Amino acid sequence: MDPTTDNAGNTGHRGDARASLEALRAEIAKAVVGQDPAVTGLVVALLCRGHVLLEGVPGVAKTLLVRALAAALELDTKRVQFTPDLMPSDVTGSLVYDARTAEFSFRPGPVFTNLLLADEINRTPPKTQSSLLEAMEERQVTVDGTPRPLPEPFLVAATQNPVEYEGTYPLPEAQLDRFLLKLTVPLPTRQDEIAVLTRHADGFNPRDLHAAGVRPVAGPAELDAARTAVAKTTVSPEITAYVVDICRATRESPSLTLGVSPRGATALLSTARAWAWLTGRDYVIPDDVKALALPTLRHRVQLRPEAEMEGVTADSVITAILTHVPVPR
Repeated sequence: MDPTTDNAGNTGHRGDARASLEALRAEIAKAVVGQDPAVTGLVVALLCRGHVLLEGVPGVAKTLLVRALAAALELDTKRVQFTPDLMPSDVTGSLVYDARTAEFSFRPGPVFTNLLLADEINRTPPKTQSSLLEAMEERQVTVDGTPRPLPEPFLVAATQNPVEYEGTYPLPEAQLDRFLLKLTVPLPTRQDEIAVLTRHADGFNPRDLHAAGVRPVAGPAELDAARTAVAKTTVSPEITAYVVDICRATRESPSLTLGVSPRGATALLSTARAWAWLTGRDYVIPDDVKALALPTLRHRVQLRPEAEMEGVTADSVITAILTHVPVPR
């Protein structure tokens, strides 16, 4: 992957933006070991103005990953621990009565930030989960009939635990569909786990990323330049048709009760463009679509109960579809 030059030999501002975003990986690696796919997914989401759902068992550095990303970017960040008693106003903000002026004033909630870490989002009831829907889709919060725009850029990085079901509330399909990507954060390999323990033995403190040497390497200017470049990435009619064929195949799969919607098809096209640009090209190829199909589509389909009982997973269904849908030449 060449971070500074595209295939046409173009350098300059586009290359600088790509180099800055590539440098994020090195900065985050100072704090997080061996989670390159998740790091790449977060960068793709930033480029596409999308949101990310991180799923993994406790202790695999989901929260640390997002905190390291925020530290490597010159962006404001806030964290909300989602709990069963969390109220919508605890996220969005509320009107507060000021006795001195005898008027109500708006007190912004933590959602008014660039990077919102929604920790254990499936531990709060649907009413509070839904308070994020408007923010994620419209990038604004309406309180007492008045819409208030959120800062730009704005990204929600939500975490959830796949193995604990007691005290959790499954995210409704409408909210899952608002996440651009669902990234799985796996347990580390043996070698990576040894590296993690060695770092801790050497004094690494996950609560002090500055001491770990994580520094800002990109900011809003680089992000804007990168998004402009991604928007110019060429998509041929054949690639567009390929994306549509993949998504339509999910709607016809006998293993699924719910296939990918047109919103999901649009998301796959967007993430493939961002990945093409990150890998140094100004045009999309079928491999870009394949590379982003699983994280972009896995949370947008619903398995039939009988298929689930047979051990079928969303990933296995999408992988099978990718092998059967004809690839454009």
